[in-house]
Amino acid sequence: MRVLAIILALLTGAASAQDSALVTLQTRNDSRGWEGVGRLDILDKGFCTAALIQSKLILTAAHCLYDNDGTLISPDRFVFEAGLRDGRAEATRGVSRILAHPDYDHQGPSTDTSEVANDIAILELDQPIRNGRIFPYAIAATPQSGDLIGVVSYGRDRANAASLQEECEVIERQQGVILMSCDIAFGSSGSPVFTIQDGSPKIVSVVSAMADVDGKQISIGTSLQEPLAELLSTFQTASTGTGRKIVIGGQRTDTGAKFVKP
Repeated sequence: MRVLAIILALLTGAASAQDSALVTLQTRNDSRGWEGVGRLDILDKGFCTAALIQSKLILTAAHCLYDNDGTLISPDRFVFEAGLRDGRAEATRGVSRILAHPDYDHQGPSTDTSEVANDIAILELDQPIRNGRIFPYAIAATPQSGDLIGVVSYGRDRANAASLQEECEVIERQQGVILMSCDIAFGSSGSPVFTIQDGSPKIVSVVSAMADVDGKQISIGTSLQEPLAELLSTFQTASTGTGRKIVIGGQRTDTGAKFVKP
């Protein structure tokens, strides 16, 4: 099944979400609790957004690991700037290792739900982040249709500070993909999608793509829990040097994507 077909079906007669506006996290007080989200700079390419999930691991979208010609980017071209705000980060780290989900196929068309569903990656930082203001985020169960969620992201024209959208909506879940009404832009790939549980933000999805259908913007993310568990297992296997061979990507041959990777 194609994502395009899902979206067109869902938008027919869909109710408008009462989403909150994007708010720039301009001060330390505004940013409290969101310092674990950072801009993931990619030398000679641009940036994505990533979030801390362990003291030495960040989570982002798998397609952020690939160059414009489809080749895998070297880890030394990545820099994670946690809590970046007006040129200053709460913590800055290089990257020593990268790993996309083993079932992510960067050669496949980006309209395939299977590509979006596995569009996650983890990057190992060269040094752990242990800072009294920066804490890793826990992972929560995949949200249901109609649930309210939030997104913290960097993006084009708002690259120097994160923006928070406290409320947007899950439009639908299908085929391992979450369709959302959240406001994203170029640079928002890999942005963590949050729910608040017991007073704390927990990650429920990662932004993979965006689409504009009949003037309505849709953001598309992963159903995170199961793919992330698989990815972390693969990462552990790689760390111990046991188990199956790990494939982390290849040369991209498709350049006619109908969806934009933000």
